[in-house]
Amino acid sequence: MRIRALAAFSVLIALPLAACGGSSGTASPPTSLPKFGPTTTAHVAEPVSTKPSKSAQMICSAEAKKEIYEQATGVQVTSISTPTWKDHVYSCDFVYPGGAKFTMAVKELADAPQTTVYFDSLATKLHKTRSLVIGQGAFGVADGSVVVRKDFKVLLVDVTKLPATFGLPSAPRADVALNVAATIMSCWTGA
Repeated sequence: MRIRALAAFSVLIALPLAACGGSSGTASPPTSLPKFGPTTTAHVAEPVSTKPSKSAQMICSAEAKKEIYEQATGVQVTSISTPTWKDHVYSCDFVYPGGAKFTMAVKELADAPQTTVYFDSLATKLHKTRSLVIGQGAFGVADGSVVVRKDFKVLLVDVTKLPATFGLPSAPRADVALNVAATIMSCWTGA
């Protein structure tokens, strides 16, 4: 098993305890607590709005760039494209030396049934090859890309424009996609 694959597994295990690291290198406190009584709050899934959610915007942030470098690729990006927001999809490209790149996109939906329909439609359209244990459901496809759902959002990590192996240490692009998705899910804890 590759080192980064072990890192992804560790992230999955630590997901409930983790949050994206800030410049201090320490984990942020959770933004919400489990609901136990009338004075506590619980995480509430937010439906799509006219502008992208904070959690969707995280995927193209400087913080995501740092976390993805440290936890998923080991390679510094050359640039991140200007994010787009179209048809409730927030998207950007992570561009690497030599023109290698991957695209991340988050589709925001109104409720759980809509999210399920969209998630299932991607499984059919992209030809799901394997189920993954991440987020609230995930799958991989033959080209190595990964799809994950959480609340009313569906994340696509499209690695079709990466070489067959990528990163330091080098790993199959399917492993890179899984590591990137696990990194984003750790950022979305409580988001």
